Parts: sequence; structure tokens; C-alpha cells
Amino acid sequence: MSIELKIPALGESIQEVQIGRWLKREGEAVAEDENVVELETDKASMELPAPTAGVLAKILKHEGDSVSIGQAIAVFEQDGQSAEKKKPGAEDVVAREAPTKSPQSVAGESAADSTPKTQRKAADSSSESHRASPAVTPSARRALREAGVRAEDVAATGNQLRREDVLRHVEQRQQTDVASGGQPAENRPVTDSATSNLEEVVPMSLIRRRIAQRLVEAKQQAALLTTFNEIDMSAVIELRRHHRDQFQDRYGIKLGFMSFFVKGVIDALKQFPAVNAEIRGTNIVYRNYYHIGIAIGAERGLVVPVLRHAERMSFAEIEQAIDGFAHRAQENKLKPDELEGGTFTITNGGIYGSLFSTPIVNPPQSGVLGMHAIQERPVAHSGQVVIRPMMYVALTYDHRILDGRDAASFLRRVKEEIEEPMRMLIES
Repeated sequence: MSIELKIPALGESIQEVQIGRWLKREGEAVAEDENVVELETDKASMELPAPTAGVLAKILKHEGDSVSIGQAIAVFEQDGQSAEKKKPGAEDVVAREAPTKSPQSVAGESAADSTPKTQRKAADSSSESHRASPAVTPSARRALREAGVRAEDVAATGNQLRREDVLRHVEQRQQTDVASGGQPAENRPVTDSATSNLEEVVPMSLIRRRIAQRLVEAKQQAALLTTFNEIDMSAVIELRRHHRDQFQDRYGIKLGFMSFFVKGVIDALKQFPAVNAEIRGTNIVYRNYYHIGIAIGAERGLVVPVLRHAERMSFAEIEQAIDGFAHRAQENKLKPDELEGGTFTITNGGIYGSLFSTPIVNPPQSGVLGMHAIQERPVAHSGQVVIRPMMYVALTYDHRILDGRDAASFLRRVKEEIEEPMRMLIES
């Protein structure tokens, strides 16, 4: 019996998905609930399981295709019995009880059956190879195309084939060519096929398209302004150093800077509720809860999972939740509902070395805090010039709802909280 694989409802705001990588090929056997295809939404990536045990008979939509909720993307032929539970049927009995056939007929049947068996064997071998091959990241695909290398020829260092793996493979191949007296790849004549790699046209993923759309909306619909300050990180660094080992032994996670900033931001939001509000039509909606979005850079784009009711969370709970977000983001396993409902966002460009930037508000939120790299700088302290670990911070806010005085005061409050972290521990 044929069964269609349809795109299920993935969230109230998701009406369209993009087909990612098919994990199974046409003709391959699949188990019920076995993941067969990766889907990309405008918020996250996920895997879709087979609706039944059987064979993937027909793929209707291919990588890069956009499809609507409820649309069929593949057809399965249902298998009523699994291989382990299959019992001898009538055909097996007939085969055992059938009279001995003449050599001519046996030879004829063997010749007729040889091609299908060979094809089946090749297909099985191909299926095993396909199942064993790791996922290929987009940057690795580009590197493969540029180098003219097949993915199956490159050894992956983890559960994904990354750009670094491809570059390492190419370098090793070049060294082998030189050692054997041949020309390294970069010294070989450029062929027509190589010149075609001067440009590459790649469709934007739904995530990247959504990011672009929301950033443009933020610029067009809100009156954005950014104010800056700097924070002396000495006290937090010392507190983390003093409690680092005990914290990790107890909770199984490192004590990072982000939990301090989440706590400091929540305290400041309580003092200046307009930063946690949003504009709906001609109304301002003030929220008495704090859903803090944490911006995370993933392979397929920026995602902002949300710490719901972060005001109720301890330092350890915040660090554990962020660590879980980061791992699931890299594995494309964040759920759509984890990316919705934020009231304020924190982004840390410092992990990439950024010293100074102006973050963009994520609509309909009214503010975003940008953290940056910690850098030792000379500062004036008690009439003396001293070297301190300093961080620039930036608050971008919607000037329609928040005046400059309150925005600067909000950022100063965050600064005070971080520079005196013991107060957060006492008040939490």
C-alpha cells in the first residue's frame, strides 16, 4: 500500500519549509519513525521520520525545493512485516515443494535473475555507504565543488564533514602529488571546468531569508538608536575564577559570563520596563515576565533560542540551558517553539573577536544588548591609571518607545550589576 509523506504542522507561524538533505534514497528500505529527510524552516532545521516501515518508493521534492504545510514530498510502499519477524509464506512453501527443474530451465532462470541480483547487491552496497556517510555542511559542499573532490573521498573528523576536512584532504593530496613527481594542483593549468568556479549561485535558505527579512523590517519599521558603555570585568572574572571548579563539579557545566549578563539584564529590565515592552498598533504592551533570547551563530545562520521566564532561573539553570541551545543549534535540532516569544535579546559578538558593534533589534522586541570582546586597557581608577579587563557593551533600542535617558540609564544599571556581581548573588 502506498503512503504519502506530508509536511506536518510545525508551528503557528510556519507556513513553508525548504527541503534539505535526503537521508534515504529512492528504493531504500526504512523503518517506521526512522528519519528520512532534513527540513529547514525560517527558524530552525529538523528531521522528518518515515510514517511507516517499507520502501522509499518515490521522492517528489528535492533539496532546495520550497513546499507548503500539508504538501506531499515522498511516497512510501508499506511493508507489513519487518525483516526480523517475516515468516515463511506461500511462495517459500511452493519453492521448496516445487519439482526439480531441468538444467536448461535452471540455467535460463539463473541468467535472467543475475542482473536483478547484481543490481540489488549494488543498491544494498550503495545504501550502506549512504547511511554510513556523515552529513556535509554547506561550507564543505562549496569547498568540495571548488576542489573537484567527492564527499565520499574525504575523511570526516566528526559526525559532520566540514570545510576544514576538505581543505586538509586537498593539502594532503597536493603533498602526495609533489612527492610522486607530479604537479601540485595550484600549478596545474586552469581548465574550463575550473573557471566555472569563479562564481557560485546558491539559493538562500529559509533561515537566511527570514533573517534578512526581519533585519530589513527592523530598519524600516523602528526608530533604532544605539547607546554605548564599558564595563570593568575584573570582579566577574575573579568571582568565576574563585568558584569555577566547585561550580563545574556540582552542576557539570562551566560558569560563563552570559549567566551574569542575563541576571544583570533582568534586574535592569525591572527598573526600566519599557525596554521589555513592545508596540502593538497604537498601544504599548508591558510584559511582567522576562523571556530572554540568546543569539547563537550556527552553521546555517543566526538563531535566537529563548530562555523562558529567565527571572525564575538560577545561574546553573541558565548556563545549562544555553549550553543545550548551543549544542542543538550546531546539530540543527532546535525546535521552532524554542525560538519564539522573546521579550529582549542578548548577543555576544565577543566570542568572534568583535570589539565594538551596533546590534539590530529583533522585532517586535524593543531592545537588544550587544556584548563584546574583553580587552585589557588602561583606565583611570582612584586617581591612578591601571590596566583592567574592559568590555564595550551596546544597547540598540526602539526610540519610539524608549527615550535616550532611560536607555542610557538601563545600560548603566547593567554595568553596575556586572561590576558588583555579589549583589546579584545576594538578590537572586
